Amino acid sequence: MTEPALDQPWRVIRQDDNGNRYLVGRHSTREEAERVIARLEAGGHKQLYWIEGEPEAPVVGQ
Repeated sequence: MTEPALDQPWRVIRQDDNGNRYLVGRHSTREEAERVIARLEAGGHKQLYWIEGEPEAPVVGQ
């Protein structure tokens, strides 16, 4: 399995029944992340999924 690209700002996170959280993947758009969650939830496995946006880096010199 390959590591998710770090330059993609939208993270899909999964929380299991014990409260452990895992990075599922990183995506370039929120819409793409939402499609991933929809596909995972359609599988019938009862987990909690959500999207987190990466904070933008401050622009230096402005």
